[in-house]
Amino acid sequence: MASKPPQGDPVQDAPEVAEPRHAAAGLPAIGHSLRMAQQQMGVRRAALTLLRVNQKDGFDCPGCAWPEPGRRHTAEFCENGAKAVAEEATLRRVTPDFFAAHPVADLATRSGYWLGQQGRLTHPMYLAEGADRYEPVSWEQAFDIVAEELTALDSPDEAVFYTSGRTSNEAAFLYQLFVREFGTNNLPDCSNMCHESSGSALTETLGVGKGSVLLDDLHQADLIIVAGQNPGTNHPRMLSALEKAKAGGARIITVNPLPEAGLERFKNPQTPKGLTRGAALTDLFLQIRLGGDQALFRLLNKLIIETDGAVDEEFVGTYTHGYEEFAAAARTADWDETLAATGLERSAIERALRMVLESRRTVVCWAMGLTQHKHAVPTIREVVNFLLLRGNVGRPGAGVCPVRGHSNVQGDRTMGIFERPGADLLDALEREFGFAPPREHGYDVVRAIRALRDGAAKVFFAMGGNFVSASPDTEVTEAAMRRARLTVHVSTKLNRSHAVTGARALILPTLGRTERDLQGSGEQFVTVEDSMGMVHASRGRLDPASAHLLSEPAIVCRLARRVLGHESRTPWEEFEKDYATIRDRIGRVIPGFEDFNARVAVPGGFALPHAPRDERRFPTATGRANFTAAPVEHPHLPEGRLLLQTLRSHDQYNTTIYGLDDRYRGIRNGRRVVLVNPADAAALGLSDGSYTDLVSEWEDGVERRAPGFRVVHYPTARGCAAAYYPETNVLVPLDATADTSNTPASKSVVVRLERSALG
Repeated sequence: MASKPPQGDPVQDAPEVAEPRHAAAGLPAIGHSLRMAQQQMGVRRAALTLLRVNQKDGFDCPGCAWPEPGRRHTAEFCENGAKAVAEEATLRRVTPDFFAAHPVADLATRSGYWLGQQGRLTHPMYLAEGADRYEPVSWEQAFDIVAEELTALDSPDEAVFYTSGRTSNEAAFLYQLFVREFGTNNLPDCSNMCHESSGSALTETLGVGKGSVLLDDLHQADLIIVAGQNPGTNHPRMLSALEKAKAGGARIITVNPLPEAGLERFKNPQTPKGLTRGAALTDLFLQIRLGGDQALFRLLNKLIIETDGAVDEEFVGTYTHGYEEFAAAARTADWDETLAATGLERSAIERALRMVLESRRTVVCWAMGLTQHKHAVPTIREVVNFLLLRGNVGRPGAGVCPVRGHSNVQGDRTMGIFERPGADLLDALEREFGFAPPREHGYDVVRAIRALRDGAAKVFFAMGGNFVSASPDTEVTEAAMRRARLTVHVSTKLNRSHAVTGARALILPTLGRTERDLQGSGEQFVTVEDSMGMVHASRGRLDPASAHLLSEPAIVCRLARRVLGHESRTPWEEFEKDYATIRDRIGRVIPGFEDFNARVAVPGGFALPHAPRDERRFPTATGRANFTAAPVEHPHLPEGRLLLQTLRSHDQYNTTIYGLDDRYRGIRNGRRVVLVNPADAAALGLSDGSYTDLVSEWEDGVERRAPGFRVVHYPTARGCAAAYYPETNVLVPLDATADTSNTPASKSVVVRLERSALG
């Protein structure tokens, strides 16, 4: 039997600290995976479920979006994937009796870890206006409540429809269709908070807002640069791809403010060698100062231009635009300024340059460490400049590789979940479904919070996710949510967003990826798109956690019928009955999905077209790949301050907290820690084990404080510190965002550290 959920909320501000690890995975990862799976699912259920993860006839892991290889291991999952599956397939249940025993005021005092550990939601629940706790409600009543609030709005634009990354292609397509038929483009999603900067930069420079590489390209690369990313925790299966690349002769440069165990050495638990010595991955570690990446790539670009024969002149002349203006800007890059911005030694940059010049096929991978700065978009444009200079786009073994987070976050965007849709999508929807979609741009995440705060939005509907915990400026976000007339969350598990409600609130429980989905025409499957544009099927096999659950497509279809009524010509009943009919329509609306049902029936799925990769065609405004020449920016640190980045622990995926350990960083039984370089700590008078309040400093002059963090002396880059989110989201103002993309600037927070009341 699975263990019971914790009754008391464990203390998280008194962690135990040991030396950080220098290798990832191996036997400890196996043991931790099996232990957590057994605790949540029991032995037999765990074995049967984990053997179906990421298999061609199984279900897609509900964790990260890393692609599956063509030939798959029997255990094609990582430690954090096992945790994600265990959390979803848990035997723990949150029933109406739980809500009767826990008023909303009580839930609001609980940690995210405690809430998530209670188990799967089993019934639709409703918090009436003025009530102190949720009560069970029928699905029909729930849809009536949503319809009542939506149809009472003065404008459809007073509603916000959020999407998380776990939603399937079928559900996402239906959701955006319903929302646009309702009359708004207010479709913020979790991309707004993570890789929006990547999409903005890549669309402008290459014409496609996605990565240009497939998994085989990593295996064929001569050089892989991993910048602002920690795959050992966030995308552990990426380590297998890096190991294979190394075995094929590739070299790896890691650019990061923190040393990460997985990038130092990977002990692949699927191989005998991995269970002992493992494989060293990083050839050169550039321990960069937070926000210095644009300066680094700009200087490398200058040095490439100044090296005879280093620029691929044929590629640049044939396929690119704007080279002369870019080159003039690059030539002004200054060594002293770059060393100050990056904190690196000149010799390290010169060594990196030699590795770049020796490589014919280079891939640059990145994640949140590049995308969540004020100057994130220019930084990623500079990465594109770097690759274009040597023809490393549209060549096997080379290209851009933004590593997306949640399992189908890229697919959701492909399906039309976007507050700023292009005319092509809207025209296609109009032709196919016979209504006129709204053309005005809607709210992204930050603008949606502002609208709720200011009373311009009154209904908030979330298809998955934990919006309150994921968003910046926690106090402002929570106050904004509480101003809403109605908040609705389609969820598998309890989270903090359920305790921060509008005047009325609904929790609508849904099927998970692991569960069998039976509809009128029989058993259904859904599809997802991974981080490299591969689309494949996902089939759950477990019995649903409750007989009262609906699938996400069914929830959207029933809600649309109730809200839109007989005026809608869309066949919502048909879509709910048979998901193949949804895919038929996707194939007629979304480019690249022609003959969708036949193509996804092939085991392993299919690759979406990518013009820059497939044919060196660049669908930009100029018709070519665009060099850009933005001014170099980097954060400036006042005396006595540190630059803070938010990050995940190893027992965490996004806002889901699996446990209270960060094994690779040596942290146990706690989350309120701040990692500080020992030299910086000494200068600030912060002993290891002392407690401090983190106080962020921004131009708006508003003091934001995260109290009670244990100081951990840690080998971070000088002048930089790190702490976990969502605990530190309170420090990031709503208006502190990246230029162009409007992504919260969570990776460059200027903080002062004040002695805490904890001592």
